[in-house]
Amino acid sequence: MTCAVVFAYHNVGVRCLSVLLAHGVEVPLVVTHEDRPGETIWFDSVAELAHRHRIPVIAPASANAPDVIERIAAARPDFLFSFYFRQMLRPAVLALAPRGAYNMHGSLLPKYRGRVPVNWAVIKGETETGATLHTMVDKPDAGLIAGQLAVPILPDDTAFEVFRKVTVAAELLLHRTLPALVAGSLPLVPQDFSKASYYGGRKPEDGKINWHQDAQAIHNLVRGVAPPYPGAFAGLDGKPLRVLRTMIDTRLAPRSPEAGLYARGGELVADCGQGTVLRILWCEHDGLPFDAVRFAAQFGERKVALA
Repeated sequence: MTCAVVFAYHNVGVRCLSVLLAHGVEVPLVVTHEDRPGETIWFDSVAELAHRHRIPVIAPASANAPDVIERIAAARPDFLFSFYFRQMLRPAVLALAPRGAYNMHGSLLPKYRGRVPVNWAVIKGETETGATLHTMVDKPDAGLIAGQLAVPILPDDTAFEVFRKVTVAAELLLHRTLPALVAGSLPLVPQDFSKASYYGGRKPEDGKINWHQDAQAIHNLVRGVAPPYPGAFAGLDGKPLRVLRTMIDTRLAPRSPEAGLYARGGELVADCGQGTVLRILWCEHDGLPFDAVRFAAQFGERKVALA
């Protein structure tokens, strides 16, 4: 029987671990993370899935610590798998799997190596992304490609909606490639490093809107950080404005060249850079739901500057 130690977290971790178990792979150990204090936990638990299958689970501060390496070595795995695990595995860990160590990454490598690839793909205005199964090496997301599966990014998709597609793509990809991987017949393809791009993690403060950008760039940012992520934000009348859902409407003309927010035809509308206009479908002002009716009651028909 094929044996694999699994490093996993998040929905991709849950679904890909489920695939391994469905294919009869023995999993003697799952390494996961403790949930971060203060983080919004909207995703499924790898630890809960492992416990249901009576698989031992550990959540060490460092997956590369000597005691963790000893624990993995004792399991004598054929493979290591990393599914949305948040730490890089060092060569000493990777060497413990004589048949290879594989990671599932949420982009079409070599594009969008690094952290939060789905969010970055949406923010950068991509029209597709996907999942890539690749070998793990000592550089992030730089190994040989074992398989890829693309999904579309539609014009108004949020990162959350795209992430759900990528989760399904990861599950399908592993299901399709695992038999050949176990049999030793799966071809591995080098990445084209000339096409590689790398992006780091994002912080809530990175969601600040620059209203001098055009409506498309702002729309992409809003989609890329929409709930359950922290959301895009700005300032309105000295108070915070969270912009959570928007839509491009090329039929609208700006009221004036300056960026600002106003009510038009029962909708909230923002004039943006380069003479473009953005419809604000969902937002909060000073922590409360905000729409055209509330705007008109507070500001009337005037256009209010956005910070």
